[in-house]
Amino acid sequence: MTTVPATRSRPPRRLLSEEDARDIAVEAYVYAYPLVLMEVTRRVSTNVPRPEEQRAPVNRFGHMSRFPDASFTDIVSPNADTLDSMLWFDVSSEPLVIEKPASAGRYHLLPILDMWTDVFASPGSRTTGDEAERFAIVGPRWIGNLPREVNEVRSPTEQGWIIGRTRTSGRSDYADVHVFQNALIASPLRDYGSDCSPRDAPVDTGMDMSAPVEQVARLSAANFFSLFALTTRKNPPHAHDYPMLARMRRLGLEPGKIFDLSQVSPMARSALEAAPAIAMKSMELELFQNASKMNGWRFIAQPVGTYGANYLHRASVALNGLGANVAEDASYATMTADTDGNPLDSGARYQLRFDNGQTPPVRAFWSLSIYDEKRFFAENPINRYAIGDRDALSFNEDGSLDISIQRDDPGGARRSNWLPAPMRGTFALTLRLYWPGREIINGHWKPPVLRRVTS
Repeated sequence: MTTVPATRSRPPRRLLSEEDARDIAVEAYVYAYPLVLMEVTRRVSTNVPRPEEQRAPVNRFGHMSRFPDASFTDIVSPNADTLDSMLWFDVSSEPLVIEKPASAGRYHLLPILDMWTDVFASPGSRTTGDEAERFAIVGPRWIGNLPREVNEVRSPTEQGWIIGRTRTSGRSDYADVHVFQNALIASPLRDYGSDCSPRDAPVDTGMDMSAPVEQVARLSAANFFSLFALTTRKNPPHAHDYPMLARMRRLGLEPGKIFDLSQVSPMARSALEAAPAIAMKSMELELFQNASKMNGWRFIAQPVGTYGANYLHRASVALNGLGANVAEDASYATMTADTDGNPLDSGARYQLRFDNGQTPPVRAFWSLSIYDEKRFFAENPINRYAIGDRDALSFNEDGSLDISIQRDDPGGARRSNWLPAPMRGTFALTLRLYWPGREIINGHWKPPVLRRVTS
């Protein structure tokens, strides 16, 4: 008698429902958004023949020589606290050696982001100190030897972004900061220690050079997901992303593989085409809904700079302020409405009072920036977009500090403490706290209430 071996029955494969397809498509857009925004920003920021303000060819620093103004739209929520040194790296063929000079006590940081917007290293005053140093960014698959004096920093992706920030105390400080910036050197490993001068890079004259965040918003689902799949060839997902990858595969979307929306099932196509509008609503709100609220201010909820599998939060941070630092380097508090929930009105007058001894407890410095409805700087008569502890502020006799936020010049002694509001529409405020004290990180210090005034 022949014995038939027992077999273990398999559960039936779960079919993809319309609800499943819709949920996965929205999750996929949220998951992919930071990478796509980084790629569009990278293309715009490197489409120049040689370094200039905030832009430079790949693997070369572009240094800000002055603070951004109302014409700057490359990145939302820019800052007017530091002269930045930007570098988009590509280490797919060889490491990139970075030489950082001693800063003579000047606060600086060089956060290094992978293409998913995670900060994986942050050389600078807080971490490595103010001494000179040399390190090499190496790709995830690179094998080789570095010079003994060069430390290895391994990037999870082959491309990425350095957003160097150097404390700048107004226009009178520009020249000294330029000396530090000019001593920041980036060299492919093969050119390290040589006097090779880089050649001009090719430029795509037909490229759309408008604001990257607006470009991404205009992308069709077909172009968005196709660009995502293409960009992942050099920038693989993180090790903890496998559950998300498995879900996307059910719609025919796989990192590193060519994606053609016309080739997927009608159900998947319909879900993916509907996803951007649905996902964007969640991304616009998440940062503010989950933020801890203190006196009308919203501190960006942690984590920031390193996100794990919190994909919605990561996407929301990218949308509202691409390139955010880890909390230990900088904390951010935002305000878009008063304590009654009314949007901040550029036609009204507001006052922010710090009581005596209650200005932000920071190791580096703090500032208050103002933005228009699109999170960019707005034109104003004195070209002031931020105010903080490096300005010549006028304190009251009791030691308190009043900052006037309004469209019209308050005149007299109040002018030194004036942060001009936009000429129209609503506005937003961002309080930046560099190298925040423990009281800020643990929530014990609270920023003051913004009060609407009539005179």
